[in-house]
Order: sequence, then C-alpha cells, then structure tokens
Amino acid sequence: MSSTSVSSAAARPKRIPSLRRLAAWLASLASDPKTGLWLVTGFAAVHAVLWTLILVNLKAGQDVHMDVAEAYAWGQKFLLGYGKHPPLSGWVAGLWFMLFPVTDWATYALAMATLGCGLVICWLLALRVVDRRRAFFVVVMLALYPIFNFKGFKYNPDLLQLVTLPLVVLAYLDAFEKRTIKSGVWLGLAGALALMTKYWVLTMIGAVGLAALIHPDRLQFLRSPAPWVAIATLVVVMLPHLMWLKQVNFVPLTYAGNTYSLTDRAMIDDLALGYVLHNLALLALPVVLGAIALGWRPLRLTPFPALARGANSGVNTSQAFNVWIVQAVVAIGPPLGAVLFHIYIKTDWGISLFFLMPLALIAISAVRVRKIALLNLTATWLVISLVVLVVSPRIVAYEMNEKRTAGATYRARSELAHELTEAWHTRFYSRWPVVAAYTDTGQPVTFYSPDHPAPLTPDEPWSSGLTSLDEAKRSGFIGICEVGDWKLEKCEAWMKAHAANAERMVMTTRRYFLGMPGPATAWNIFIVPPAK
Repeated sequence: MSSTSVSSAAARPKRIPSLRRLAAWLASLASDPKTGLWLVTGFAAVHAVLWTLILVNLKAGQDVHMDVAEAYAWGQKFLLGYGKHPPLSGWVAGLWFMLFPVTDWATYALAMATLGCGLVICWLLALRVVDRRRAFFVVVMLALYPIFNFKGFKYNPDLLQLVTLPLVVLAYLDAFEKRTIKSGVWLGLAGALALMTKYWVLTMIGAVGLAALIHPDRLQFLRSPAPWVAIATLVVVMLPHLMWLKQVNFVPLTYAGNTYSLTDRAMIDDLALGYVLHNLALLALPVVLGAIALGWRPLRLTPFPALARGANSGVNTSQAFNVWIVQAVVAIGPPLGAVLFHIYIKTDWGISLFFLMPLALIAISAVRVRKIALLNLTATWLVISLVVLVVSPRIVAYEMNEKRTAGATYRARSELAHELTEAWHTRFYSRWPVVAAYTDTGQPVTFYSPDHPAPLTPDEPWSSGLTSLDEAKRSGFIGICEVGDWKLEKCEAWMKAHAANAERMVMTTRRYFLGMPGPATAWNIFIVPPAK
C-alpha cells in the first residue's frame, strides 16, 4: 500500500468526528435557551446583509420597483391611509428613510431587514409548536424560500405581511395556550397591526378564526376571555382607520372592486391555476433542500431515515394542529375564492401566506431532525448565498449583453427625474412640488428626484392623499406621458384638460451600464408654472 493511501485513510476518520463536533456545537447553540435567540438573530442579520449585497449587484442596471418608490412616497406624509392600502407600509418606509439615504441600496436593505425581522418572529412562533432544534431548522428552511431572498427584493405591503402575519399567528398560539385577558389584548393588537398593512390579511385572520372553531380544544379557548378581548381590542384600535375609510368613501374597497373583478371564466381559471403552480414551485426549493438535509449522511452512501414511528417529545401536537389548519385554509381558500367569486388573483398575493409551510412539515411527529441536519441545511444556505453573491455581477452582465432589458425597471426614469428637477429649478428657482404621471413613472420620479415631488396620478379615483389636483395647479407641476405606452392617449387627454397652457417638450433618456446601453425612452413633458 502506498504512503498516500495510508495517509488519506488515516485522515478520513478524523474528518467525520470534526463534522459531528461542528453539528453538535450548532445544535447546542440552537437548543440552549441562552444562546438560541442570539443564534437566530445573528443568522437573520447575516442573511439580510448577504442578500442586500446580492440584490444591489443583481439590480444594478435597474431602477427600483415602482412599489418600492410608492412606499417611499407614502412615507413622506404619515396619513391614516393611502388610497389603495392601509398606512403601515408607508409609515415603516417613512421611518426607514429618516435614518437611511434615499438610494437604491437602502430600499434593498429595507426589504431584507423586513424579512430578517420576519425570520426571528417565525422562530418565536415555531417555539410554540416544536423544540428549539426544529425551530432553528424551520428558520433556515425559510431563508431558502425564494420569497425571503430572490423574490423579496421589493418592499411593499405584501412583503411587510411577512412580519405582521407571523405576529398574528404567534399571538393566536399564545392566546390559545394561556387564554388570559392579556393574551387576548396582544392578539387584538397583532390583528390590528396586520389589518393596517393590507386588507388581504383578512384571509389569515379568517383562517385563525376557523382554527379556533375546528380545534378539538376549542371550547376551552372560546369560553375564556381571550378571543372576545381580542375582537374588542382590534375594533377599538382600528377605529381611527375606520373613520378615515368613511371619510374617503371607502375608496380602497372601490379600488379593489374596480381592479380585481373579472367576468372571463377561462381567465379566472387560468389565473387561479397559475397562482397555485407558482406557489408550489416556490415552496419546492426549501422543501426539497430540507428533505435532503434531513436524510443526508455526510461521507456515507446510505442516507439517514428521515421518518420514524413513535411519540415525539419535540412537537406540541395541540399547537401543531392549529398550524396545520391555518396553513391549509390560507393555501386552499384564496384560489378557491377567486374561482367562486370571479376575482383576479395575483401570484404575489401568495407571498405572505406560506411562511407556515416549513413549520407545518417539521411539526409532523414522524419527522426526525438530527443534529447533523441543522449543519447540512445551514451549510446549504451559506453555500448558495455565497455562490449567488459571487456570480451576481456576471448575471447582470449577461442580461445586459443579451439585451434582456424589457420592462419598466430598465427605463431610465432616474435620469429623467434629475433632468426634470434641473429644468424646474432653471425656470422657477424653487423646489419642484408635484409630478403628474401614471404610477410606473410618477412614483420612481418622486423617489429619484432630489426634490421628491408629491405624486399625482391622472384620473385616479383612489388618490393617495399626498396632494390634489387643485394643490398641483396652485403650486405648479410637471406632467409626464411615456411615448409608446398603452396609456399614452389617456395621459395626453388628461394633460390637455389640466395642463393646456403648459410648456411642452420631449425628452429622451437612456441608461448605460457596464458600457452597454439600455432601452431609449421618449417622454412628452408638460411644465405647468405655479399660479400667480
């Protein structure tokens, strides 16, 4: 036998114990009440930083998404509602940009900070259902869920629900267990916070209500003060927003009815099927990687058995039953409701509804989570994140080289914002107050202009409340219509009615990135001076 084979044979046994020691160390950190929170918080922080850097690279050739710019615009005024949605996402954005500069990277940091908070809350939630080792495994599965990385690039009400909805479920599990007045107050506050994010959370609140009615221990919960105190607390906290809804003639409900009502049966069925398939595809990655981590035995040909019979002290079956009901209801209810009630269902609406799926699977008593499984999955997450970080600049270069620059995010609206700001200053020597344009143009211009003019959307019945047509005419405004856009004729008609005496010009913008040109876009510009 050669000396090489002897030395390699001698080294092999040492490698396995070192992996075992590392796995035992990680499992010990996760299982220790003193270190568990620090581990999860540190993991969430590292995840947020890594994916902020990745998104900065991946989106370097683009403007921020219009949803992100819209949230920033809302945050310029702390109102009780913003036309289409409740106010919480705008408030959070407003507070964030008091601390951070109005730059692209700060928007991706906001999105990842939101998701990092969501990971920690999901861990606290998981601790109500499973032991600490399983709870950390759930967190790492969520970090591999595309909603918490690639797809989580745009901060908006959908993304913020990954903080508020886990809080609702956490508060419900707490109230279901303790059944006290205090736990009921916390549940009501969590429900109100979620409703102030987006009315879509009624799906989750309804699922929690059904879980309370279906659970075998329902009578103990329903006879306690907790659910009734929760309902009363929610109503009281929501009163200011309900008064605002009445003042604006329930505009958000009008918006939802006008925007998402459909009559085409074939389209309704296709959208519902697409919603289901889209969310199943997104869930496949963490589920498959989690299953591999559970069964994979490093440096061995045969996998661990991931399932076993018998009792499992690591699972609180009563609370797991709540989680299974809630996840089943929010998984089946929306697409079924869309088909029955002729609703246009967007795939993005599923973003907030499947964060319980990893916990629902890991809470199955037959599943065994060994120490090495934590190391397997955490190493998988780290390798994927680092590889994507390294290759992200090449991905952008490839997209630009292949001229994959279609879509609003590649139009140079940031350049347009700076040029129009200069044009206003040159003419009026004052801050540019209002931009009149459709959302996909006006909101990014608000974000990128140093003056951050208030956005005014032509012919929009659900005004954000940030400004008004009368105010725009008094202060002056710049109107923008994109040449070639399907809304051009409608935009021009609005400008003709409200900016008849405006100075007109045409601007063309184009962004260059890595020496390669993006799409050129022409804009019809209408400059309306301040009223004398």
